[in-house]
Amino acid sequence: MSVAVLGSGAFGTALAISLANEGPVTMWARDADHARDMQNSRENSRRLPGAVLPDALTVTAELDRATQADVVLLAVPMQKLRQVVSENADLLRERTIVACCKGIELNSGLGPIAVLRECLPQSTSALLTGPSFAADIAIGLPTALTLACQDEAQGKVLQQQLTTSNLRLYRTTDTIGAELGGALKNVMAIACGAVIGAGLGDSARAALMTRGYAEMQRMAIACGARAETMAGLSGFGDLTLTCSSELSRNYRLGLSIGRAEPFDPSVTVEGAATARAVHEEAQSRKLDMPITAIVVALLDQRLTIADAAAQLLSRPLKEE
Repeated sequence: MSVAVLGSGAFGTALAISLANEGPVTMWARDADHARDMQNSRENSRRLPGAVLPDALTVTAELDRATQADVVLLAVPMQKLRQVVSENADLLRERTIVACCKGIELNSGLGPIAVLRECLPQSTSALLTGPSFAADIAIGLPTALTLACQDEAQGKVLQQQLTTSNLRLYRTTDTIGAELGGALKNVMAIACGAVIGAGLGDSARAALMTRGYAEMQRMAIACGARAETMAGLSGFGDLTLTCSSELSRNYRLGLSIGRAEPFDPSVTVEGAATARAVHEEAQSRKLDMPITAIVVALLDQRLTIADAAAQLLSRPLKEE
């Protein structure tokens, strides 16, 4: 079984490093100069400095070479997934494709697997998601992830193929739940970052995480997901990690909002687009998702942190 990773960002590089410790892996980078530099220096100095690329990891800018692999991991931003897949459908067709991104496509409201099914109906599609930071994976720290694949037999094969000495994969056929867990937790991370950035305290963050988790379950169940999926790694696990660490880009965006500081626009923050897509879906389904609505209002600068807190605290009292 051969494996390729398309995308040389921090997470794609970390996955490639972990997999290459078990056997040969090809990693594709769009920028030919960057690919050549990584291949020669054995380091991704732009995205993951300090992490050594194993000898078994080959870096290339030749997409047709990378897509010869049996299993192709797509480590690209969610809002770029459709473009990458559509432009290279002939090379990816009939391959086993594993999306390694989290979020909801803004224009369609679809998650990663749904996008893959639209663009590559002949291919087996799966999703790798869960609580993970690239820096941890790259240096061999233990990490557990969810592998979501509707085809149970194929999911078992992929689980065996992609598990490494430091990556432990748990399997599910609930692709909707896995998609939504990975997407919705980013929205809640922005909210939690804003709470801490504004100095509202850890108790407020704990409350927001808990009520945010209730929103995640509400949306997921309405979309046909299983409640137990949201209680697993791709839901509760990822929520816990992302809402409590400055290694999370979504959390850092929230911090900047809470502190009224500028945020680097070149940094990809999946939760911003996801919040808007989820808010629209919630409205169409008449779902009560007040934290998501507040996040969108903060992103659009229609509310201040003080106003947002006042709105949430003044909601009608009810049973938990």
